[in-house]
Amino acid sequence: MNDIKVMNRAADNIRVLAASMVEKANSGHPGGAMGGADFINVLFSEYLVYDPKNPEWEGRDRYFQDPGHMSPMLYSALALTGKFTMEELSQFRQWGSPTPGHPEVDIKRGIENTSGPLGQGHTYAVGAAIAAKFLKARLGDVMNQTIYAYISDGGIQEEISQGAGRVAGTLGLDNLIMFYDANNIQLSTTVEEVTSENVAMKYEAWGWKVITINGNDVNEIRKALDEAKAEANRPTLIIGNTIMGKGARGADQSCYENKVSTHGQPLSAAGASIEETIKNLGGDPQHPFSVFPDVAELYAKRAKELEAIVAERYAAKDAWAKANPELAEKMAFWFSGQAPQLDWAAIEQKANQATRAASATVLGILATKVENMICSSADLSNSDKTDGFLKKTHSLRKGDFSGAFFQAGVSELTMACVCIGMSLHGGVIVACGTFFVFSDYMKPAIRMAALMEQPVKFIWSHDAFRVGEDGPTHEPVEQEAQIRLMEKLKNHKGHNSMLVLRPADVIETTVAWKMAMENTATPTALILSRQNITDLPSKGNRYDEALQAEKGAYIVESDVNPDVILVASGSEVSTLEEGAALLRADGVKVRVVSVPSEGLFRSQSKEYQESVIPTGSKVFGLTAGLPVNLEGLVGANGKVWGLESFGFSAPYKVLDEKLGFTGKNVYNQVKELLA
Repeated sequence: MNDIKVMNRAADNIRVLAASMVEKANSGHPGGAMGGADFINVLFSEYLVYDPKNPEWEGRDRYFQDPGHMSPMLYSALALTGKFTMEELSQFRQWGSPTPGHPEVDIKRGIENTSGPLGQGHTYAVGAAIAAKFLKARLGDVMNQTIYAYISDGGIQEEISQGAGRVAGTLGLDNLIMFYDANNIQLSTTVEEVTSENVAMKYEAWGWKVITINGNDVNEIRKALDEAKAEANRPTLIIGNTIMGKGARGADQSCYENKVSTHGQPLSAAGASIEETIKNLGGDPQHPFSVFPDVAELYAKRAKELEAIVAERYAAKDAWAKANPELAEKMAFWFSGQAPQLDWAAIEQKANQATRAASATVLGILATKVENMICSSADLSNSDKTDGFLKKTHSLRKGDFSGAFFQAGVSELTMACVCIGMSLHGGVIVACGTFFVFSDYMKPAIRMAALMEQPVKFIWSHDAFRVGEDGPTHEPVEQEAQIRLMEKLKNHKGHNSMLVLRPADVIETTVAWKMAMENTATPTALILSRQNITDLPSKGNRYDEALQAEKGAYIVESDVNPDVILVASGSEVSTLEEGAALLRADGVKVRVVSVPSEGLFRSQSKEYQESVIPTGSKVFGLTAGLPVNLEGLVGANGKVWGLESFGFSAPYKVLDEKLGFTGKNVYNQVKELLA
């Protein structure tokens, strides 16, 4: 063990750096970072196992930080490990800096997750712990790692913490250790004014081991971590009672600890003195961005220790690979992030089925062919048809991670974040399902998946008002418009931040799944029907025709020099076909276009876009959602028939008639448009 005096110096060094970063930026949160410095210092200097030379090593421990506003603490600790320079710390929150206000995932710099809305970060850790257990069940001790998480009072209060706590306890994730920075200070008030709950008893009720300590005491932190690592049946919560703004001083050297004012603004704005604070912590106010010599030695020593630890792990992995060459090959492929190769054309679909049923068929194939895939559902597997996957495997259970289905319970946001955490861990392909209307619960997680470029597959069934008798509470109307905004938003690499697919029939569903599995760069949404859909017409090989969906939109069938172009996605395409038959009988020449993804279509060449929907054409769009879904495709010369109100409770065929989603109404609207 390292000398206590040096350990305290290192924590104070982190405090100096964190406070100085916020002060120079004139923006940020110094108080929590100063309070949590002791824990993160002990973790990084004595416990966390990683390879400084190979940050992407699959067998590394992982640290997930929940409170993104405490980024100065994380950046400072990582600077001591050599991942950030003092200059980079001094550019905190500035344009082009690698030290943004909230940490963004960057494995090479030691950042495992983007810390956004409170509560999500530690839920990712739960997912990573599940992924580690899943992989260990298939690969053995080569995947023997610990997942660490750090949570604050705000994260504990966010409702998602209930789902994360329940899941981790139920599954007995003994490879998960979470530190709760309990400093009793909120951004605008004290914790005791917000909640009186007994956090320890709450986590114990979920099946966690709970240890309460002085979170600023090195020996107590060590003892708690040792106990947690020895735990063999439960996840561990270490409640560390810490001091907000530890070490902060005023110009007269008065104490500025435990004050709300130091939470979310520079110390000087809180009335404290940054100069006196730095002096109090053993630093030089003239040179705040520096590493104390004895602290540099401490972390250099840890780097040497890690060299030996990692060398031993690599040797064990090499021996394992020689004894298990097939497993070693699988492991390498799984962590490569490449898409599995499947014979998609050979998948047989029953005709005229709901696209959720077609999805179930594909999921059944994936469950047997893709060994590193995990599927989940928010207690709706028999309705969203993720049971197609479940029927070929079994659920993950405490003590048994040989299955591949995660039963999330009724907790859509938790499920989404847990699945994102699995993806962040690496080595697994993840999909999760629920009703489309409940995507509203998942929006914060979907956004973070897009921001982190995690290829989670979101399966949303019951895609429209045709949910029927359940009524407007369960009938998605505005949801598609909301999700499709993600097709228009670019990620940092300039690509569409999400692939959104609403297939038009069973074969197009197979193609949509192919696209989802081959999309390893962003999340994918699969929006599926509850009701059966008539298959689209085919001139021969429907699969080859449906492959054109890979361009986002394609011509299903067309007359020469059409008078009008009919455009839709999902089940509305077959309704267009009904209308097209009536129009042709009346002498109107028609083209029918399926647009499973406008965002993908808009990324095609201008020549291709013109070949499908020529500029100046008369275009009619049909959507079971808001008209805005298709307005960008229809243009000034056309019109869209959609919904501009909530739905109603009735059998879906009645709703089709009442709301105008029939071939006859398509005929009427197009005739009016052409007139």
